[in-house]
Amino acid sequence: MSTAVTCTTNSIAVRPRLLVLEMPEYHPPLAGRDALRLDFNENTVAPSPRVLDRLKQITAEGLTKYPEREPVEHKLAAHLGVDPSQLLLTNAVDEGIHLVCCTFLEEDDQALVATPSFFMYDVNIGLMTRNLVKVQADETFDFPFEKLLAAINERTKLIIVASPNNPTGTIATRAQLLALANAAPHALVMVDEAYFHFHGETVLQDIATTPNLLVARTFSKAYGLANVRIGLLAASPEIIGYLRKVSSPYNVNGVALACLEAAIEDDAYIAWYAEQIRIGRERMMAGLSEFGGGYFPSAANFVLMKIGPLHKELVTALRNRGVLLRDRSADPGCDGYVRITIGIGDQVTQGLDTLKASLDEIGWRPVRGFSATANNEGQEI
Repeated sequence: MSTAVTCTTNSIAVRPRLLVLEMPEYHPPLAGRDALRLDFNENTVAPSPRVLDRLKQITAEGLTKYPEREPVEHKLAAHLGVDPSQLLLTNAVDEGIHLVCCTFLEEDDQALVATPSFFMYDVNIGLMTRNLVKVQADETFDFPFEKLLAAINERTKLIIVASPNNPTGTIATRAQLLALANAAPHALVMVDEAYFHFHGETVLQDIATTPNLLVARTFSKAYGLANVRIGLLAASPEIIGYLRKVSSPYNVNGVALACLEAAIEDDAYIAWYAEQIRIGRERMMAGLSEFGGGYFPSAANFVLMKIGPLHKELVTALRNRGVLLRDRSADPGCDGYVRITIGIGDQVTQGLDTLKASLDEIGWRPVRGFSATANNEGQEI
């Protein structure tokens, strides 16, 4: 004899926190990317060959074990010249941003972000507080240092700066970043150095003497490990201790740890790839100048180009020709802009040739009032 069990549902739905309902959402346009990937600022070639060799050494039994983050943190700390107590590995910088916001922001706290910049800052700050202050850069997209400095008050708890910045490619100087930290000793200043390898300037060495400074880096760009998701946070032992307390002990999987361990053993490959990107970046900017494409000089592995009203048509035309770009028109102050990731060698040639053909196809003409000058500074004319 069987007994039927009838389940009834309560009419009162389970609701999340109000801030979860209010926070913005990020929807990456990842579908259908079997083309030349000049859209997501990824490594456009491959990671170090040592990474693939290490992957082949992973055993079936190895996959049954929980990952051990600490031994790789010690190796990475030695590689970067910091103490292991100053470093935490994360599930890419996305998780790092999430940990920082969850660890340090109360609902009444204020957070400052210079815009346009990485949208995940908005998402994670919005999870914790409504008090996000966006400090808008002017039409030059130079880092709005003075405006950001003026926005600091007693409620400021977090300041996030990306340098080089995405999507503009502009930088904040070391002096400016340290000045922000000194002006807000009660706030954490997070410097996102995702594109460090294409620029070369860092404040990593300053975490030892600036207790409220935190550096974030990803291994998704120059290292070519975007698919396995791994990044780092570096700060004083006290700051890292708080973040480690909030972090899951198994937040980074063993495959990612093995890949990272192999990747940091091959400095020659990273130096080669970064140099190829620097060469490609100069070629791309020179090519844009030749056919009148307004752009901003970049310190990263991408260039932001002014297209104007035909930005959507351009992205579509390029996709139809097998090249992907990223439309950045939804970003604050970026209406009519597209972002072009820099590849290497023939990828740059293909990108420029396809870009020129697509611009001709959609009937584009140089944006009136904007040009890249001979010294590569985008400005109004």
